Amino acid sequence: MSQSYHYLIINRAITFITSSLIRQPKLEEIANSVGMSPHHFQRLFTEWVGVSPKRYQQYLTLGFSKELLKKRHTLLDVTLNVGLSGTSRLHDLFIKWEAMTPGEYALKGRGVHINWSWFDSPYGKMLIMATNRGLCGLGFCGQKNDEDILNDFKLRWPYATYTKNKLELEAIVSSLISEQGIINVHLIGAPFQIKVWEALLNIPSGFVTTYSDVAQAVNNKEAVRAVGTAIGKNPISWLIPCHRVLRSNGELGGYHWGLNLKKAILARESAQYEAN
Repeated sequence: MSQSYHYLIINRAITFITSSLIRQPKLEEIANSVGMSPHHFQRLFTEWVGVSPKRYQQYLTLGFSKELLKKRHTLLDVTLNVGLSGTSRLHDLFIKWEAMTPGEYALKGRGVHINWSWFDSPYGKMLIMATNRGLCGLGFCGQKNDEDILNDFKLRWPYATYTKNKLELEAIVSSLISEQGIINVHLIGAPFQIKVWEALLNIPSGFVTTYSDVAQAVNNKEAVRAVGTAIGKNPISWLIPCHRVLRSNGELGGYHWGLNLKKAILARESAQYEAN
């Protein structure tokens, strides 16, 4: 059974759990909400996330993000010095990235050819886009339909040419899902946005940081709002982990692909971090 199918179950379970936080529903009730037996649900759930539904439920409670910020808050300017980066999936998966020059960015994709297609992922249906220089787009279904998500990306580079070509992208997706090999990344964004995205790469898996920390890391501590905007325009979320950025009060903040997905990724990473 695919990881994407597992996530469809997880996403429905998360929706049910978060809408029933005060009652703290039991395993039987959660399993029933997704139309499965408790035994089958627990087995699939544990296979997907690595911990029991009960333990995972604790990660999704109202205070989880605040607790995560308190316990595993990394300041980006010292992350590499204290060795936390060694725990990040982004350092296990070698990423070779380059950015468009300001002149290339101003052309809004003119002269750029982008292959795109849909794939299954641990977090549901995933859109992948790449130029001949590397991965340039990664998005998820959830709050929007397929056509809206595709158009969202096309509007970022309105003058590029686009071809649906799944075969051309399979090697990238294989490395992304297996967390092995090399992924070439071609970042398309304004210079300030690229500085913010580069800072996000230093947040280890299982840890979180704040918007103000990111602003400090890009040497512009007053630009918290601009940092938030740049994070919201991250073209390859999940790989560049904008989901690991929280508000300074511990609240989740926004997420382009929906807060349920942000909760799911953070909870899964936390479970896997604690299991290691």
